[in-house]
Amino acid sequence: MNEKAPLSPSSVSRLASSVTFTKRGKQTVLSSFDQSLTLVGSGRSAYVFKLPNVNRVLKVFYPPYEQIASEEAEIYHSLAGTTHYPTLYEAGQGYLVIDYICGQTFFQCLLQGVRVRPEHIEAVDVAIDEARLRGLNPSDIHLHNLILTEDGSVRVIDVARFKQSKQCKQWDDLKWALKVYHSSRLFPKRLPKAMLYAIAACYKTVQKVM
Repeated sequence: MNEKAPLSPSSVSRLASSVTFTKRGKQTVLSSFDQSLTLVGSGRSAYVFKLPNVNRVLKVFYPPYEQIASEEAEIYHSLAGTTHYPTLYEAGQGYLVIDYICGQTFFQCLLQGVRVRPEHIEAVDVAIDEARLRGLNPSDIHLHNLILTEDGSVRVIDVARFKQSKQCKQWDDLKWALKVYHSSRLFPKRLPKAMLYAIAACYKTVQKVM
């Protein structure tokens, strides 16, 4: 796709302001957004939209997580020039603009039977080392924020928790599970979504009691 000139900061701010949310019990849900935006994902604190005509996304944080935008922006500044993370282009009140990474998350790979190869696992290790060399502490690395791109490279997204002080073993445990999964003939190469979510829930429960 031939990209047009990036949107001006005022235009991006207007688009971010168009994103509104509704509280339903304990859950915050998306209620409206500008029609030029394309919803591409959501997480525990934000929704992500593809911006029109450019390979960039707008990440909008919902209440009460708006302050995470500035925290994550600082982390992306620290990661500038590394090879495994998106580039930050703009940060505003409660939103970020970063690269749009086209590909499949590791979670989607397991659902569709796409092999997560040893070189992909090694690429995540390299990404973690890159962050540590910048004084960061990579945390909360899971199947949904690791992306296998169309050219076979790996990108790590959602770096908001890279300044945590505690040591996170989640990637080490996940790496071990991926190696066992792909080396065993007993496991089906496509895993049901319900099974993956059940495994994740069990893992979180075990971590809480340890």
